[in-house]
Amino acid sequence: MAVTGAAGFIGSAIVRALLPLGVKVVALVEPGGSTANLDGLDVDVRTVDIRELAEVRSAFDHARAVFHTAALFAFWAKDPDVFYDVNVQGTRNVIAAALAAGSERIVYTSTVATIGLHPGSEHPADETVFAHIDHLYGHYKQSKYVAEHEALRAAAEGAPLALVHPTFPLGPRDIRPTPTGKVLLDFLNGRMPGYVDTAMNVAHVEDLAQGHLLVLERGRQGRSYIIGGENLSMRSLLSAAAACTGLTAPTRRWPGVLGLGAGYVSDVVEGRMLHRQPHVPLEAARMSLTHMIFDDTRAREELGYTSRPPAEAISDSARWFVDNGYVRPERVSQITWPAAPEPSD
Repeated sequence: MAVTGAAGFIGSAIVRALLPLGVKVVALVEPGGSTANLDGLDVDVRTVDIRELAEVRSAFDHARAVFHTAALFAFWAKDPDVFYDVNVQGTRNVIAAALAAGSERIVYTSTVATIGLHPGSEHPADETVFAHIDHLYGHYKQSKYVAEHEALRAAAEGAPLALVHPTFPLGPRDIRPTPTGKVLLDFLNGRMPGYVDTAMNVAHVEDLAQGHLLVLERGRQGRSYIIGGENLSMRSLLSAAAACTGLTAPTRRWPGVLGLGAGYVSDVVEGRMLHRQPHVPLEAARMSLTHMIFDDTRAREELGYTSRPPAEAISDSARWFVDNGYVRPERVSQITWPAAPEPSD
């Protein structure tokens, strides 16, 4: 088995889910990237630039199956072309290399950002809802949309490929952290005086990994599967975080237009004039106006996918952030974890 993006949050969870199966795992990591999430694992770690076809082909030699999770996930870059080089050309290279190696299955990790969620919608979207092109804000979403269609085209031409749309993960080893993890981390550090009335589908990263394995085993060629958890309002997510830590949840709700205005100012001043990462990315501000809620019935009915309650994902993520030094000491001292349940007789 080969896993691209193997040191990432979802990629490393897939690697850990594969190891108990007794398979050899080739873990592809980006040049210069952290491999901390793979420390201590019995895997063949290879540094590969997926933009270079020859490097990918060498790493995939005799790989029976390939999980392609590697992507450039960011809200801004000095040179936007890098999104297309990594996300689009990289996907082309991975598919070509997997086919050349005779791989029996390819699982391509897309994103729910390519599914048709529109501002003001209160209905969970499934795999049949198509995005409006003008709602694909930012080069990350646009490049992933193009890459997804490269994967779909390959499947239509006969590649044994199925697609995964993971929702918003929480759990251990979120080292970057992801945008969802950043929300929780800001709460833990007391840097969230208020919140925007948004919503998201929250899933435990280990459930997302198991969903990828189900797609490998049971997914239909060319079929897309949302792999998720439970739809939560931001208020509910923060309330659950407060319940598992004893910290106080913010009660002030900010109008989304304030964040959008800050995003525009930050994009113009920091991004375009100063050529540096905007403090308030415009794409993130736009996302805050949309209820990012999804329906993963297809995966549950066709694959037998199941997920744990989101409170477990929130708790596991919070404990990992605390244990790994992401939370300020003065805030750690205020946390009271729930007592462990008494053992039954």
